[in-house]
Amino acid sequence: MKTVACIVQDGFTPFEFGIACEAFGLDRSDDGIPVFDFRVVAAEPGEVRTSLGFTVNVTEGLDFAEQADLVIVTPVPSTVWHAPDERVLGVIRGAVARGAWLLSLCSGVFHVAAAGVLDGRRATTHWRYVHHLAATHAAIDVDPDVLYVQDGRIITSAGTAAGIDASLHLLRQELGAEAVNRIARRMVVAPQRDGGQAQFIAKPLPDAASRSLAPIADWMLDHLDEELAVERLAARAHMSPRHFARRFRADYGTTPAAWLGRQRVLRAQQLLEETDLGLDAVAAAAGFGSAAVLRQNFARVLGITPTAYRARFARAVPA
Repeated sequence: MKTVACIVQDGFTPFEFGIACEAFGLDRSDDGIPVFDFRVVAAEPGEVRTSLGFTVNVTEGLDFAEQADLVIVTPVPSTVWHAPDERVLGVIRGAVARGAWLLSLCSGVFHVAAAGVLDGRRATTHWRYVHHLAATHAAIDVDPDVLYVQDGRIITSAGTAAGIDASLHLLRQELGAEAVNRIARRMVVAPQRDGGQAQFIAKPLPDAASRSLAPIADWMLDHLDEELAVERLAARAHMSPRHFARRFRADYGTTPAAWLGRQRVLRAQQLLEETDLGLDAVAAAAGFGSAAVLRQNFARVLGITPTAYRARFARAVPA
């Protein structure tokens, strides 16, 4: 890979654009990293407005992108997702046809999807947009729980900083792990981040459709460290277990066990962030019983270990 074209359009987001410039545009030859011929291109060269209102003067048209080894598609506002520039779509299709790398950052995937090159492939985007992507492009296998997806030579990234992970992943394949470690060190980021997007979703479950079982749910939150079988919960609600489970699913969109398991993970996250309790104590307080069960549930729900989560998100604990 020697040439890189970063496509910008009116309303493009500066942060993800900066990721592309940082990952592929800097001269790191003093670290033994090859220098790419990196160019910012636009369908209409001249001043291109960002999502924050300031403009960037782009001197290159799309001709360079039509031959580039890597084409990067930056995000644009949702108002233009479904009104793409056909010239940009042509560049995207051409990149895939000639076997070049194609990297979309965050919502840039909507233009890649509009080009039709993702049909039958896996892809991702920001967790706030995955359902919209799946609804509007049914032929795409949308994965909501990853930082990036590579399918062939097409890489799609999740929200915002996940573009860094996707960029380093691509560079790792082109340059090798040792070179990417040097690049990551210069960028002051981890060369390879664990976990999916789920760890960054603050409210993964919907609000209750009604509040009929809210007192029971609140009581469950206050007793997460206890055994909370459906029979016990149903008796507290003065219902049969079968009727309680049916009402709970109607209100909360999931089973009592699934809701309880997610709330226990959330409690464990809080304790790992805000306390210095050991894993066994965290597991007991959250209702998992043992550190081993805590690790299993963390890996299943968040794709990361409790220890790694604490290292990344722990806040300073007062003396």
